[in-house]
Amino acid sequence: MLKFARDRRLWRAWLYEARRRFGLCVLDYTATSNHVHLVVCDRDQGEIAASLQLIEGCTGQAFNRRKRRGGAFWEDQYHATAVETGEHVARCVVYVDLNMVRAGVVQHPAEWAVGGYPEIQQERERYRIVDREALAEALGMEVTELTKTHRDWVETALRESRRGREPQWTESIAVGSRSFVEQVQRELGGRGRHREVEQAGEDFLLREPAEAYGLNSVGKLASLGRKSA
Repeated sequence: MLKFARDRRLWRAWLYEARRRFGLCVLDYTATSNHVHLVVCDRDQGEIAASLQLIEGCTGQAFNRRKRRGGAFWEDQYHATAVETGEHVARCVVYVDLNMVRAGVVQHPAEWAVGGYPEIQQERERYRIVDREALAEALGMEVTELTKTHRDWVETALRESRRGREPQWTESIAVGSRSFVEQVQRELGGRGRHREVEQAGEDFLLREPAEAYGLNSVGKLASLGRKSA
């Protein structure tokens, strides 16, 4: 139901309000015609759950009022994936930026209005959503390096036609090095005990059981109490 531009813009307006109201630390985002990707830094203050409740509730209510309809706007709870800082966050951000390029809607992420790419490239003075300083820290670089490095990553991915779907970012519980993923597994306790750590290319993954994905997603993933999550 996000196929209308006005609803995508409204979603972004509530994302800004969540940043302002709850201190949500946004590293990147994209709102497509039927789903959203949101990369945030978990500061362990309950801000993620509160922000998504605000964003999803207000966006859905506004749509229902306008269309004179009832029922749920969002299909399911959000699915949370813990991503290790550094190279893994870098690849995740590029994947999010290229979402609408993969869909064939635009040729470059700069052409899609409701996405974080323009903000990462040039910080907005008003209604800023992306925290460029926090993103640079998560990537392990100075903020002065962010614009060029991020642009180079995206351009390289476009030249190499790296536009395929990468389900590790949307269907895993954790993505990173083996040590990072095993740490997440330990901290999940009983919920992580029967899940296998898998390797997929450059990444190690902790996956949700296939039968549970989409039915009982990890929207309420427990706080991992770690700066790198």
